[in-house]
Amino acid sequence: MSHEQHTDLIKTLHECAEACNRCYDACLREDDVKMMTECIRLDRECADICSFLEQALSRGTPFASELAEVCAKICEACGNECKKHDHDHCQKCAEACFKCADECRKLAS
Repeated sequence: MSHEQHTDLIKTLHECAEACNRCYDACLREDDVKMMTECIRLDRECADICSFLEQALSRGTPFASELAEVCAKICEACGNECKKHDHDHCQKCAEACFKCADECRKLAS
């Protein structure tokens, strides 16, 4: 499949990775960083898989549906962790993660 067919998902993946990176950075500056450990870890996982899938789709990977399935799982896990925290950056990240998970599931099915 050519990357033109995945333009919207590529944009969503990019936005999710950016939200995770912003959340990761902001979590590191929170007063109780230890409380944010799982959020920080999942922000990194999610940003990495979203960036990888964005690149893979751009080059026309033959593994799009398999990678999208994994990405959806990681995005959902990150979103579920972020929504536990009241910080604005966590809430925005959760929103981006859930949107990305939904879009990835469409490709995975």
